[in-house]
Amino acid sequence: MQKYILKRVLLIIPTVLGAGICVFFLMRVIPGDICLVRWVDYGQDLRPELLKLCRDHLGLNDPVFFQFLHFIKGVLTFDLGVSMWTERPIIEELELRFAVSLQVAIMATMVSVLVAIPLGVLSAVKQNTWVDYAVRIVSITGVALPSFWLGILIILSLLIGSQILFGEPWMPPIVYVSPFVDPIDNLSQLIWPVIAIGFRYSSVATRMTRSALLDILRDDYVRTARAKGLIEKLVINRHALRNALLPVITIIGIEFSFLMGGLVVTEQVFNLNGLGRLMFESVLNSDYNMTQALVMICVLMFVSINLLIDLFYAWLDPRIRYG
Repeated sequence: MQKYILKRVLLIIPTVLGAGICVFFLMRVIPGDICLVRWVDYGQDLRPELLKLCRDHLGLNDPVFFQFLHFIKGVLTFDLGVSMWTERPIIEELELRFAVSLQVAIMATMVSVLVAIPLGVLSAVKQNTWVDYAVRIVSITGVALPSFWLGILIILSLLIGSQILFGEPWMPPIVYVSPFVDPIDNLSQLIWPVIAIGFRYSSVATRMTRSALLDILRDDYVRTARAKGLIEKLVINRHALRNALLPVITIIGIEFSFLMGGLVVTEQVFNLNGLGRLMFESVLNSDYNMTQALVMICVLMFVSINLLIDLFYAWLDPRIRYG
C-alpha cells in the first residue's frame, strides 16, 4: 500500500510542473496587455513612455526566461506574488473567494451524494418499473438543464412567489457572510446556488450509479450470493454497491474539483464572488500573476482529489493496491 501511495504522490510533480509551463506560456501568447487595459480604464492618454514605465514596473519587459524562472520559484516556495491589476497580495484576494467556492463545492457535493446514490440504487433495483422511469426522467432533465439557467429560474420563482405571498419581492442576500458569523444569512444566500448546481451534478451521478450497479448485478459472484440464500438487501449493500461505486466516486471527485473554479456563469447569476468569477476577471484584465495562481490552485485541487480517489479505489478494491 505504501508503494502504491508513493507512486501516486510522485506523479503529482510532473503534472503540476507541466501545467505551470502551459499556463505561463499560453498567457503570454493570448492577445492583450494589462498596461493598455489600465490606460483605457483610467481614461488616460496612450503614451509610449507611460506604457514602458508600467511594463518595467510589472516586470513585463524582462526576458521571458527570467519571468519563467521567477514564476517557477514562486510555485516551489508557495509564493503567489502580487496581482498586476490591484497590486495587492494574491493571497489576500483569494482568501474570501476561496471560502465561497469551497463552501459551495462542499454543499453541492453533499447534495449530489445524498441524492444520487440512493436514487441510482433504487432505479437499478427497480429496473423497467415506473420508479426506474421516473428517476431516469428526472436525471435526464437535470443533465439537460444548465446550472446557470436553472439558477435564473430559481431567482425568478423567488421574486414572483414572494411577491404573491408576501406582497413584496424577496431576493437572497448579496453580501457573503461566513457561516461562523451568521449561519442563517449564509444558508439563505448559498442554498439556492447549491440547489441549482447540486441538481445538475446529482443527475450525472445518478445515471452513473444506475449504470454501474446494473453491470455489477449481472456478474457471477452476485448470482452466487443470491444462490446461497442471501437476502437482496445484503447482496446489494455488501457485494454489488461497493464495486459499483468506483466510477461514481470518479465522477463526484471530478465534479468537486470543477466546482472550485468552473462556475463562472453561475456565480454571475447569484452574484457570488468566487474563484470562477475572479478567474474570468483576471483573464479579461490580462492579469498574468492572478491567472497563473488561480490555474495552479485548480491544478492542485484536481491532482489532490484524484489522489484521494485513487486511495479510495485501493480501499474499496484490494486488487488495485496489490496489483
